[in-house]
This record gives sequence, C-alpha cells and structure tokens, in this order.
Amino acid sequence: MNRMKVAGLTLAALTMGLMAISPVTARADDKVVVKLSYIVDHPAIEATKNGILAVLEKAGYVPGETMDLEVQSAQGSMPTQVQINTKFVGDDPDLIIAISTPSAQTAMSATSEIPVVFAAVTDPLSAGLVDSYGAPGRNLTGSSDMTPIDKHLALVKRIVPDARTIGVIYNGGEANSVAQVDVVKEEAEKAGLAVVEATAAQSSGVLDAARSLVGKVDAIYIPTDSTVVSGIEAVVRVGGDADIPVIAADTGSVERGAIAALGFDYADIGAAAGESAVAILKGADPAALPVRFVDKLELYLNPGSAKDMGVELPEDLLGEATTVVQ
Repeated sequence: MNRMKVAGLTLAALTMGLMAISPVTARADDKVVVKLSYIVDHPAIEATKNGILAVLEKAGYVPGETMDLEVQSAQGSMPTQVQINTKFVGDDPDLIIAISTPSAQTAMSATSEIPVVFAAVTDPLSAGLVDSYGAPGRNLTGSSDMTPIDKHLALVKRIVPDARTIGVIYNGGEANSVAQVDVVKEEAEKAGLAVVEATAAQSSGVLDAARSLVGKVDAIYIPTDSTVVSGIEAVVRVGGDADIPVIAADTGSVERGAIAALGFDYADIGAAAGESAVAILKGADPAALPVRFVDKLELYLNPGSAKDMGVELPEDLLGEATTVVQ
C-alpha cells in the first residue's frame, strides 16, 4: 500500500485539507483549547507528547499563553480512558489529541464532530480510525508508528543465530497489537521461526506473561504495545534470569534493559502528529489530511544487557548502531 512519508510532506501536502472548514474561531480569551490524553505512562509516549507540543509551540500555540492545554493519563485503565474522553468532549475543545490506539479509539467513540489527532497508532486502518491512509474520511488523522517487523526478526536472527522459536508478549485486547502479532507470525514463517504467544491485559500481568515463555523460546520479541512496553523491566528481568535475549521494537526499551531495538525516535512520531494538529487548528479538515508515517529508523544496542542474557553482540552490528547504551 502506498503510504505518505513524513520526509516527503511539503507545504503543498499540508494545505490539501485547507478547504472544508474555516480556521478555529478564537475564544473570548483568544486561546485555542486542546485536550491531550494517553493510555499509560512510559518513555515512548512521553517522547511522543513532547514532540507534539514542540511543534505546536513552534507554530505559536503556547500552553498558558495562546493555548489552553489539558493533559491526562489513563494509567493503563480503559474505563478511565473512556471517562477522560467523555469529559474532554463535554468541554467542547477545538482539538483532541490521543496518543496510542486505545486513546484514539475511545476518542473516536466519544465524538464524530470535534477534530481528533492521534499519534503512535501502529495501524490506524486496522484499528478502524480511518477509511484510508491517504484520505482518512472522518474527524480523525495523525501519525503512525508502523514498524518493519521483517527487519526486526532479521535483527533477532543476527543476535541469536541459532534461534528457532521466539516468544511475543502483547495485549490481546489491543487491536493494533493483535495486527502486529499476525504480521510477526507471517514474517516468522518466512524466517524459519516458530512463534509462542503470551498475553497481558494490564502492565501488572507482563511479568507472568514473560515467565510463561521460559523453557519454550530462544528469544523474546516485544512489539510496540503500550501495555507491555510500560512493564518492559519485568520482561528484562526474566530474560536475564533465564538467559533469554529480549529484543524490542521500541528504542526506549533498550535504555530500560532490552538488548536491541530497530525503531523510531518517538519525538519524530509526535512531531508528525503535531504538524497535523497545527494544520487543523489553522483550518484544515482532518478527513482530507493523510496519515503521516516516519521512515527514519534507529538501531539501539545494549551490550551489558546482552551479556546478562547470555549473548554477545556481533562487532559489525555494534558498528551499525545509532546508539550504544552503556
């Protein structure tokens, strides 16, 4: 499928949607009102949020000055996320920003009128958020963190050449995580790898999910699943105790103990969503703003964690790293 890339978006692309609605009307205090929420706290989501806010501020939307901003975390609870978005809609803001798939889906359920910008949603099409990547067709648009799973499994093979079976931990209730695991199984078959699944509905269940893989897998792969990433330290602990290498899709997980990740700087994912937010606040129709994708990948490696998990990183791989965590 042809996807728009952030690097290729120009001023012309930004103005595609500047037709259907007029610019946001200034309120009595001349501030636009923006509500932002996310499903759970972890570094990738924090980086995404910071990337969004940096772009907004650069465009003149400064919290407390020209923008009335409210930020809420659901602390991993879907009922809380629903309550947050219900409250947001009742406040009638100019824009709602939702980081993560669950946050975006509950925002979509809460309103079909207020513009919504999502960020760090792996597959907004499979999640039912948009009609197509090029023309979302609704009141939602934003940025995706769709990852190259084929390259991730190739990275697993470089780190653990004798691997025959990989474990995947994910939240089975999150649509994008299920979609990612379907791709993992397809790509694993091509790579000659078997897949063992373990699910965790909440961060508190990540440790038990990781423990269930001991003795069954040669490596553990963590996709961009907010529930699991928020509890990555539990997976790292199990990997270290059982000599099972842990490889992630989220680069922030490497600083928290995973051996390796080939992924995005989530500040870039946030910046891409921020550009959509600015365009909408200036009058663009989200239905006509293409979903934005980031194509810049970074390789993070953690040699210390590799040693703890019983493997040694190849020298040539270390030479390719964007960042080596010491």
